[in-house]
Amino acid sequence: MSDHAGDRPNLLESTLAAALQDQRTLDEQRQSIAPLVDGMSFFDSVRHNDDRGSVTEIYDPRWGWHPDPLVFSYLFTIRPGVVKGWGLHKLHEDRYFVVSGELELVLYDPRSESSTYGKISKVYLSGSRPRLVNIPKFVWHADRNIGTSDVVVINFPTIQYDHSNPDKYRLPIDTDLIPHDFGSAKGW
Repeated sequence: MSDHAGDRPNLLESTLAAALQDQRTLDEQRQSIAPLVDGMSFFDSVRHNDDRGSVTEIYDPRWGWHPDPLVFSYLFTIRPGVVKGWGLHKLHEDRYFVVSGELELVLYDPRSESSTYGKISKVYLSGSRPRLVNIPKFVWHADRNIGTSDVVVINFPTIQYDHSNPDKYRLPIDTDLIPHDFGSAKGW
């Protein structure tokens, strides 16, 4: 075996040949360019801080962010490492606001007329960056707590909950019908 550098395999070349380069994630204004599901949008809320604490604006119809009025709201939590989903609604949109914790929102678009048909989209929401996000009708979605404490979410669905006939359809988180793997995460 020779000690000459010219006789050694070129590890840099062979490892780089097998590597994938990271794709661009931000535009020139440092805003995310990750693709969203068709019909999805964000609204960045405002947090007012002073020496006493903070006040965060959560929802105001005067913002004109969403055409549907505020008709119902509720709060839910997810424990660390747990997934809630897959869920889909035929009659309404969800509109999430994360109060605290860290949430990975995974969406799968089965709508054949959509430009994001068959695509997975991931959105990360956190109590440290207050904003609203909507989830369109007929889009499968799962909520995964990726933090170390309970994630606390307020939902402002576009219709009131009907206890006698819930607008909620479910698939297990490990379904083969959606091309996403949550690994060893628990949930339903």
